[in-house]
Amino acid sequence: MNEINDLVKDRLRKLDALRAAGWDVFGRRFDKTPIGQLVEGYEENKSVRTAGRLTAMRVMGKSTFADLRDETGRIQVYLKKDELEPALKELVDNLDLGDIVGVSGELFKTRTGEISVRARQITPLAKSVRPMPEKWHGLKDVELRHRHRYLDLMANEETREIFRKRSRIIRSVRRTLDEEGYLEVETPMMHPIPGGAAGKPFKTHHEALDMPLFLRVAPELYLKRLLVGGYDRVYEINKSFRNEGISTRHNPEFTMLEVYTAYHDVEDVMALTERIVRRAAEETLGTLVIESEGRRLDLSRWERVSFAKLMKERLGILPDDETAAWVDKLKKRGIDLGGNKEISRTQVINIVADLLDSELKTEGDTVRPVFVTDYFTELCPLAKKKKDEPLISERFELYVGGMEVANGYSELNDPLEQRERLMAELADKGRQATADTLDEDFIYALEHGMPPAGGLGIGIDRLVMVLTGQASIREVILFPQLKNERVRSRAEA
Repeated sequence: MNEINDLVKDRLRKLDALRAAGWDVFGRRFDKTPIGQLVEGYEENKSVRTAGRLTAMRVMGKSTFADLRDETGRIQVYLKKDELEPALKELVDNLDLGDIVGVSGELFKTRTGEISVRARQITPLAKSVRPMPEKWHGLKDVELRHRHRYLDLMANEETREIFRKRSRIIRSVRRTLDEEGYLEVETPMMHPIPGGAAGKPFKTHHEALDMPLFLRVAPELYLKRLLVGGYDRVYEINKSFRNEGISTRHNPEFTMLEVYTAYHDVEDVMALTERIVRRAAEETLGTLVIESEGRRLDLSRWERVSFAKLMKERLGILPDDETAAWVDKLKKRGIDLGGNKEISRTQVINIVADLLDSELKTEGDTVRPVFVTDYFTELCPLAKKKKDEPLISERFELYVGGMEVANGYSELNDPLEQRERLMAELADKGRQATADTLDEDFIYALEHGMPPAGGLGIGIDRLVMVLTGQASIREVILFPQLKNERVRSRAEA
């Protein structure tokens, strides 16, 4: 820490020296050509102006060679002190790695063929009063990388590329839906009643209206209202929030895509999901086969697995079994039910659903996307039942390498049945259906008639994880939620 303080003091001394000499150290607007464009369109002796961050400096007698970087690339800057005015010499003597400068001069190639700028003028644009991370060899401290993402982006090209790919993936998703006639919409992020998913909401209070509000856990119920209103194809790339645990796959603030298509069903939704994911991979990566951590993800072949069939074959559980029978069968197989003396039917299903994750991981070195279909209706309060098997719903979840990436179903559009299902879900949680717990306006909308429809939700963060080969969601969110640094420091003390 003392070493860092000494470095900061030295940089502040240089800052004062430059100001005393009349330099505007934190400069103003500067017309520049992107560095990558200069390199790509190289012309000998062409006069250029560019700018970026100094990432390396090598002094060789009266000559100085510096690396200048911007978002588009790197170029070498050549400074010969004998050719500089006295004021510029003083400026160069007081530059540090990390400073942002503008450069004017001519392009040339060194004897080794490296494209360089022979600098005639240097313009300070921002003084870096703190040393850059790990001398530009790459920031390795994971906690520091996530907490101070700007340092990670400065030091690691790999990180910058992940977020470029994230942007291209989202653009591809939008392009697919726009070309297929979908309307992009925005729905409220603050809800009077949380709904559309089972997550625990964040609660706030609106002072002027004197009423509680909840950050949305999902936009689903509002998007379905738009189907009632007459739109046939809508989508929203949205921020949703769940007040739950943080892990390599969960962040309390996350990005979702939700899509609703009137007159479609779960089969149409699975086909749409495949089109979206395949195109995102092809347009972003140029391939449907992705190598990641010694495994191959093959997006050219998509498989299906029946949840109901797995339950029957692996655990002997049928959807019409009594809860006691389920518990008995699980206990005989040594499955831990969490020590609950009394456990609800939905809790049992959720425990078993978690256990079945292992069934969704393809053996060997190749991983393929798997649609898990035929979920028990009790797990799907917003989905249609199968016509000939009412205990099974028309729902799927998409898994890739054991991680859920998407969820979709044929939407339940019967308002009477929807009310009963939502009330049963509340009762299972030990809650009563009241004006504060049951979304009566959503039911009211359904009572005006919602066309049969297919709905889809894709976790954008998880999709980016899959397509960029990242094992943690923190690697694909620019500023992931972290424990307060002071709290963390006390916990580690």
